[in-house]
Amino acid sequence: MAPKNISVSPKILHRAYDLMCTAKAMTDIYEENKDVASKYVHATSRGHEAIQIAVGMQLKAQDWVAPYYRDDALLLSIGMTPFELMLQLLAKKDDPFSGGRSYYSHPSLRRDDMPKIPHQSSATGMQAIPTTGVAMGIQYLEKQKLSEKDDYPIVVCSMGDGSITEGEVSEAFHMAALKQFPILYLIQDNGWDISASNSEIRSNNIVDYVKGYDGIEVLELAGNDFLQSYHTIQKTIEIMRRERRPFFAHANVPLLNHHTSGVRMEWYRDDLAEHAKDDPLPILKSQLKEIGIKSEEIDKIEKEAIKKVEADFLRAGDADDPDPEELFENIFQSTEITEETGNRNPEGAKATIMVDCALLGIKELMEEYPECLLYGQDVGKRLGGVFREAATLADTFGDDRVFNTPIQEAFIIGSTVGMSAVGCKPIVEVQFADYIWPGLNQLFTEVSRSCYLSRGKWPVSCIIRVPIGAYGSGGPYHSSSVESVLANIKGIKIVYPSNSADMKGLLKAAYHDPNPVVMLEHKGLYWSKIKGTESAICPEPDRDYILPLGKGHIILEAEKSQIESGNSLTIITYGMGVYWGKSAAKNFPGQVEIIDLRTIYPLDEELIFNSVNKHSRCLVVTEEPKENSFAQALAGRIQEDCFSYLDAPVSVIGAENVPAIPLNSILEERYLPNAKKIVKAIKGLLLN
Repeated sequence: MAPKNISVSPKILHRAYDLMCTAKAMTDIYEENKDVASKYVHATSRGHEAIQIAVGMQLKAQDWVAPYYRDDALLLSIGMTPFELMLQLLAKKDDPFSGGRSYYSHPSLRRDDMPKIPHQSSATGMQAIPTTGVAMGIQYLEKQKLSEKDDYPIVVCSMGDGSITEGEVSEAFHMAALKQFPILYLIQDNGWDISASNSEIRSNNIVDYVKGYDGIEVLELAGNDFLQSYHTIQKTIEIMRRERRPFFAHANVPLLNHHTSGVRMEWYRDDLAEHAKDDPLPILKSQLKEIGIKSEEIDKIEKEAIKKVEADFLRAGDADDPDPEELFENIFQSTEITEETGNRNPEGAKATIMVDCALLGIKELMEEYPECLLYGQDVGKRLGGVFREAATLADTFGDDRVFNTPIQEAFIIGSTVGMSAVGCKPIVEVQFADYIWPGLNQLFTEVSRSCYLSRGKWPVSCIIRVPIGAYGSGGPYHSSSVESVLANIKGIKIVYPSNSADMKGLLKAAYHDPNPVVMLEHKGLYWSKIKGTESAICPEPDRDYILPLGKGHIILEAEKSQIESGNSLTIITYGMGVYWGKSAAKNFPGQVEIIDLRTIYPLDEELIFNSVNKHSRCLVVTEEPKENSFAQALAGRIQEDCFSYLDAPVSVIGAENVPAIPLNSILEERYLPNAKKIVKAIKGLLLN
């Protein structure tokens, strides 16, 4: 029970009890109708209602919140109706969050009169990074004086106690503590991580753990006591709106329902009676009586809640399912950049290396758009990027717009979700392609799916720069190619420029694209120090030059006579493959056409298929190991679409199929494709 000196208005207590009764009635009706309700796995707030309602009732329209999968009471408290939540429970067409695409209590909300909820995809704490990115973006807008609100917004990230052991959650805590973001992390601790108890999965107390992050103020509260919870959260939010710093609230709560409908409590729990003693509903009911609300009125609240929930459940059950063709909607937001514009070769322009074109392109964007910022490992003032790709930018734009992050690839990538949601345009860098693996969960689970699973409400507009490829004996940890993995992540766009002009044009297009774009930038082409790559150095295009994504380019044409006599072929490639192909083509004058893809996704299928159909022979060249690669998949698509035109099977040249690129330069050379290997492949194709 809350201390006697803690009080809130009868109106608030009345509403809280109504919400709590509603949440309980929803749990009960789902259980009573489990054959229907459990078609899709779900969890409910039963036992957690008090703290959820205490938080939700105090959030304003300008605030942001990330509920977790058990937070249906929180959703009710910000204004969602049982009917709306049930539409998601049953995966109906008019589910307001995802249109039947996502689980119960995995919301995405963008209404003017309610707190905003970016797409929530995860049940295990993965929302911590994107939500911290929201707070990071709010802080940035305030520092840049781009925020119009006087009543400063706050951010709430709700999680279960099991999520505290996730490494990505610790990355979020670290950044919030380091940078002092206005975010409240709420941990609802019921003592269970599915069937594992606290003693099995945690080596220390949650509170002690979080206190290790200097800069986050830690609160402990009885999460089953609405009055105490409301009072504590109220005071905390008041401080956050004024002082703009992070808090952590640890709320102890009972778990009075199943972990989920698919993992039932009676299967493994022996503490149900003990947890029932801490039920928040009788506690709040007693507090209502203490302030003079009569039993008859309390009974009326309970009955009306049950009646409302029963009616809404029937309505939701009768609602329409999605149309099958809706499956294909909202994969991407449409972009206005569809044509090449601006001057690619301005008069008097100096020949400029790729790394400098990238730098100058970002500089121009930051000059024009104050919402544009750059962050990642070592991009700050002292170094300006390990390849000097951000040199001078921090000096020009300041440490708030260009700054270093810790070694946290997951945070670097996942924070773009929140930054984009508040209206920032982040350009972030993963130092080497080899280092992208810790960030793949965020790229796959959060970044790529946000637009699709929110039905277009929360597209993620960002640029993720990734230096890639083998150069200068970088060895197994600095040389990898990863485009095949990335190409299997639906919902992102992938560009791969092969020269400095394309670099700048694609960068500008990526900035104006409302979707996430990964820019793969070959380290060996940054300065064109590798023999045969000199043509990657181009005159710098003007600041208005934009090269749309998904448009390939014919960089070498075959002679008409060779095509007509059947003595030609086309090479489909990208990145360093362009230069291996050009070198090899010198041995076959007029016989080789070379297409530079420039974009891995979306592909310029029309250009590719037309070229293959024209020549009837095709060689796909990649720097990746050949087997199970993007290049092999592309070869299969070509074979399927162009079969009747082909005079020979589509051939693929790639790196050798070994686990890593050796450090030794002789071994590296043996591993990589080269012009000699391509010459051999061309000869074999032309003989067919």
